[in-house]
Amino acid sequence: MQEFYAPDIDTIPELPETESQHCVKVLRMKEGDEIGIIDGRGNRYRAEIVLAHPKRCGVKILEREAAPNFWKAQVHVAIAPTKNLDRIEWFAEKVTEIGIDSIVLLKCRFSERKGLKTERLGKILVSAMKQSQKAVLPQLSEMTPFAHFVTLPFDGQKFIAHCYKEGERQELSQVYEAGQNALILIGPEGDFSPEEVELAIANGFRPVMLGPSRLRTETAGVVACHTIQVLNQINSKE
Repeated sequence: MQEFYAPDIDTIPELPETESQHCVKVLRMKEGDEIGIIDGRGNRYRAEIVLAHPKRCGVKILEREAAPNFWKAQVHVAIAPTKNLDRIEWFAEKVTEIGIDSIVLLKCRFSERKGLKTERLGKILVSAMKQSQKAVLPQLSEMTPFAHFVTLPFDGQKFIAHCYKEGERQELSQVYEAGQNALILIGPEGDFSPEEVELAIANGFRPVMLGPSRLRTETAGVVACHTIQVLNQINSKE
């Protein structure tokens, strides 16, 4: 069954314009056809098209079921956007497919990009959510100054992945406690500044490595997210 995204389906029984156009104009679905709908908050619906209009596709809800995330511990990645937008978009797509609760865009001292409009990234998250058959849309935060973000409260384990050889760093896979909420900081191509690393550690973040290779920013974000999810999957089977 073809699935569409409608965040307000509980109060507005129709698909948003972009989804209506795809449903009616592209897929040529008509009145009486059944479709699937997700609201991005963990609910999945079975619905019937009652008005096949390319701008306002009206539906009647036939069935609703809860479809929460398949993982219990929350996974959050705060990352400095890359200069090349394609790379940060690739990161957002892949971590959504893997499973993530939120993405925070960090503004760091060595950031290649100091600002970023999130509209296109938001569309990529929706597309990846639908493609990977999830019903919960990851939260996406605007650019946030590093010094402010690291002081915010967080219920779970906090990590900062950096490349400095000085100081103690352990493998994320060795120090993360499966079943716990996790927040991982990923820096820009020039890495976090030494002062940022010190500030993060002072605020309870644990310095970690993501393996023996030096990774690009977007790769590091994907590896961190995947590591957490794999460890939680292994733990759930024990």
